Amino acid sequence: MKERILKVLENVHEAKEAIEINDMLGLKSPSEYRDVVNALEELVAEYKVFYTKKGKYILLKNCPSLKIGKLSINKKGFGFVILDKEEDIYIAKENLNDGLDDDIVLCETFPGKIKREGKVIKVLKRELSTLVGEIVLKDNQFQLKLDDPKKDIEVILTKSSTFYCVEGHKVLVKIVKQVSRRTFIADVIKIIGHKDDPGIDILSIAYKYGIYEDFSEEVEKELESIPNSVSDKEMVGRRDLTDKEIFTIDGDDTKDIDDAISLEMVDGNYRLGVHIADVSNYVKEDTALGDAAYERGTSSYLADTVIPMLPHQLSNGICSLNPNEKRLAFSCVMDINDKGKVVDYEIFLSVIESKCKMTYKKVNDIIERDIVAPGYEPFVPTLKKMKELADILRKEKIGRGYMDFDLDEAKAVQDENGKCIDIVRRERESGETLIEDFMIAANETVATHIYNMDLPFIYRIHENPKSEKIEDFVNLVKILGYKLRSNVNDLTPKGIQNILNELRDKKEFAILSSLLLRSMRKAEYSKENKGHFGLASRAYTHFTSPIRRFPDLTVHRLLKKYLVEGDYSMTTINTLDSLLVDIASHSSEREQASVNAERDVLDMKMAEYMESHIGEEYEGIITSVTNFGFFVELPNLIEGLVHVSTLKGDYFNYVEDLLAMIGKSTKKTYRIGDTVNIRVVAANKEAGLIDFEIVEKKENGE
Repeated sequence: MKERILKVLENVHEAKEAIEINDMLGLKSPSEYRDVVNALEELVAEYKVFYTKKGKYILLKNCPSLKIGKLSINKKGFGFVILDKEEDIYIAKENLNDGLDDDIVLCETFPGKIKREGKVIKVLKRELSTLVGEIVLKDNQFQLKLDDPKKDIEVILTKSSTFYCVEGHKVLVKIVKQVSRRTFIADVIKIIGHKDDPGIDILSIAYKYGIYEDFSEEVEKELESIPNSVSDKEMVGRRDLTDKEIFTIDGDDTKDIDDAISLEMVDGNYRLGVHIADVSNYVKEDTALGDAAYERGTSSYLADTVIPMLPHQLSNGICSLNPNEKRLAFSCVMDINDKGKVVDYEIFLSVIESKCKMTYKKVNDIIERDIVAPGYEPFVPTLKKMKELADILRKEKIGRGYMDFDLDEAKAVQDENGKCIDIVRRERESGETLIEDFMIAANETVATHIYNMDLPFIYRIHENPKSEKIEDFVNLVKILGYKLRSNVNDLTPKGIQNILNELRDKKEFAILSSLLLRSMRKAEYSKENKGHFGLASRAYTHFTSPIRRFPDLTVHRLLKKYLVEGDYSMTTINTLDSLLVDIASHSSEREQASVNAERDVLDMKMAEYMESHIGEEYEGIITSVTNFGFFVELPNLIEGLVHVSTLKGDYFNYVEDLLAMIGKSTKKTYRIGDTVNIRVVAANKEAGLIDFEIVEKKENGE
């Protein structure tokens, strides 16, 4: 019946009552009419048919102004309706109506001056299965004060589930009943800890995104059978590389080391070895460990708290490529010429023994400043040769269109009690880019090999940007007064790279680079090879971090199946065709959850840091302008809002055409890229928000 209804409404552009649709189908009996009504209700629930306020039905696709998508609200107050195959729709704060973050909503669109805008007209689906918040006592009963300010609902907690709870506990709850549109009953299913305890602030955000630190009893039991060292039996059938000069380069505090490197010169070519921990030897399919790795999808690095994908016994132990210990690995050894082209390669199982656990700081001292730390002396020639190869590889990538957005990242520094005492820029020198270049080379080589074999695989893809997004960015550049010489219609990696390079000498480059990056699509995992736009790569995968990412572990399993076991059977291929779609989708979702958690933790820590700096003055740069004010970024990358109501000396209007806030009488203008002086007036750690006000400097500099 549903298919018949969809077909009969295909070319109907006026909403019809159920009885009219019944007549259009040529149906006569009351039972057939009931079938029509039931089918229409199902189609409405499936978002294929829209039910109007007047009780009529019309195909949603025949209403170009109506769109359905997921509502994403940010801390700045506005949001976007995310659509699958169209440009996202901007929703101003006043047009959110009853919509909450993550709701599936129906919105009505209208043309904005800069971007397509819309307003939420109906919430179609609300996902509130689990929530995180603080227990408070209100009206003589425990309620949940939600951590997420974007969800404006009331949650009453059941008495039986709060027996061990006290005010101030941070808890994970499960909704058990909806009382009204915005009132719910919930059970406490986990006491995370007291809000004043060190680290509970970070864990609360982790739980909000379904990132849990504890492993199940089944996993703990399986760990009992995991060895602490590599046995002779495990080394059978593997190439012994323990005599090779192989070492690792990581951060000072890294304990889960999953990649090691080596370099030799052979027949005038660079023989680069990228040796990756063989996690798949210990984390098998259809086990509690394997299932836990799949569910988590990724390790999460939240300030100085690490919630690993695998238990520490594995991630810091037998799987970690610790120095002077034999470890099982998957090696990708590539012969690379002086043009940066891989001219030959091998991918094989190996046994390695890292000769040194190096740090980025000490490697950077060697290759940038000729300062050699004790113990590093034997490796200096290799490290300098590696820097030479890394420069060649980077030049080759740039030549094909690789984009270096050159964005700084902030890092929260905490004391022993978990309080943020500083925000600093993450260091990124030659050692970090060297490892990045080598890992990219290995990932491309592995992806290309399996792609050429035409076998099911997991790719890391980054699709071409949408033309509308680039048009919006180009318009913004024009508003700032810059005329691009590059061909703005060239949406190839090289074309976007040209735009980026043309803006490098502009004072707003850091902002423009960030905005251009946001104009790109998100990278994700896929069974289909669609290339990687940002890397200008025809085939790319994630092979190099199986301790931290489930897709990499999956890639290792596939490589064993194909290259070691030689299993290319149609049964295997048909099974993988279905399985890999789910793995790619789930891995992308868990990656995004981890990214969101990392962002929220950093926002929280920035606000916590600024709580101790209320009243202090700084110089910053305006990064975005909205109808309710503008955001200013400080040199340490902390961002705060200057609300329009705090601007003195005039009545200020938001002029969307100019992306500026302009005084009605004085014509005083605030726009993106302007340098301003601000005073910190408020900071809210719980909400992750910081408020600034403008400080006008007097003529004499006082």
